[in-house]
Amino acid sequence: MNDLSNTPKTAKLFWSGRSQAVRLPKEFRFEGEEVRIRREGGRVILEAKDANDLSWIDRVSGSWDEDAAQAALDRPGPETMPEPPLFD
Repeated sequence: MNDLSNTPKTAKLFWSGRSQAVRLPKEFRFEGEEVRIRREGGRVILEAKDANDLSWIDRVSGSWDEDAAQAALDRPGPETMPEPPLFD
């Protein structure tokens, strides 16, 4: 069986005010109001914007080593931190 899901499709470009837009074919539509956009070489990548997806942090900061990740997890919460001093 041939898998056509990776077959390139064509989308129309148009202008909406002063912004260029892309009319996506039905099978490429996204849920929600926003998508994440980035460039990779000559490509423009659109990704669903999942509020619970924090993988973008690794792309921005690089991956953490095990010690840094554990230190972030071991950080005391606000209930164990001392009250800050009051200044008059």
